[in-house]
Amino acid sequence: MSQYVLLRITTLDGIDINHFDWDRHNALYFFMLNADEHIYMHYGGRDSRSAMSYLNMESLELALSQGLEQHELYKAGKIEPKLKTGTPIYPRDIPSLKKSVIDKNRCVECHLVQDYAVTEKEANGTLDKLQDMYVHPDIRDLGIELDVPKGLRLAETSGAAKAAGILPGDVITSLNGNGTLTFADFQNRLNKVHRLSREIDLTVSRDGETHEMKVALPDQWWITDLSFRYWTIDPLVFFKAVPLNDAEKEELELPSEGFASRVTEVDINALLEDAHELEEGDIIVSVENVQKDELTQDVIIHIKLKHRAGNSITLGVLREGTLQEMTLKTKRQRFRKRD
Repeated sequence: MSQYVLLRITTLDGIDINHFDWDRHNALYFFMLNADEHIYMHYGGRDSRSAMSYLNMESLELALSQGLEQHELYKAGKIEPKLKTGTPIYPRDIPSLKKSVIDKNRCVECHLVQDYAVTEKEANGTLDKLQDMYVHPDIRDLGIELDVPKGLRLAETSGAAKAAGILPGDVITSLNGNGTLTFADFQNRLNKVHRLSREIDLTVSRDGETHEMKVALPDQWWITDLSFRYWTIDPLVFFKAVPLNDAEKEELELPSEGFASRVTEVDINALLEDAHELEEGDIIVSVENVQKDELTQDVIIHIKLKHRAGNSITLGVLREGTLQEMTLKTKRQRFRKRD
């Protein structure tokens, strides 16, 4: 640490969020960079389990050491400088955030920047929920389990990663040709992969040798837990459901590729919010007379992707063999935001 200058950012007013790009729903995040603002690496990141899933003192020490190594390579001219690209973007350039936060002398918090940015997209019609709402996919869904204190060294592999030939003990060194040194680097790179992509290229180091691997991305690899993000753009539905299997759909004469789902749990807030009258065991077979979604066979994911938070929508519901229509009033949340 004595070889670093530590800057703690407590408000994002003057930060170029185009250059300093990260998942802003984190409790802690580091950029390791030099005086030219060449970013060597990121440190931080999380998943739905905990804000600390990938953080501990050993992994931080390893990252700090790697940062110093990168700095020596930079000074020796062995690393090509990464100059700032694109027009700088500051929180004040997000109109709704400027009006509701900056002009009122409120703290420009990280998660507020993220949320106001996507609600601006929603307002101007450029929001891509697939890419903008389901952010920073969980690497475990690719079959990657890290030995956290050792950076990008794998503790276990399963699923897609194992099928690609990646082994425990391998160290991930790049994703789609972009170098990675830490979990945060890897998570940042993975987030930039288009959600309709079917595979990624991973480079791993194994016993001093480099191996190139193609990893087939599982269906719906991009789905993430949204609950800790408090997205304004996320329609709250106040129930849980599981998709029917093929046999159940066939028995009910429903399309096999449809998103028919059985309600398994009704949130108490459904009553408090007057959101719906669904009951456990109900089968939702359509949303606004739509039964299929090319992206998912899960009715809740369909609603979150295709409908605006706060809107009321009509559900087709099978209850004890009788088809009926029900209204679902989704809720729009504004976590620590003011209108």
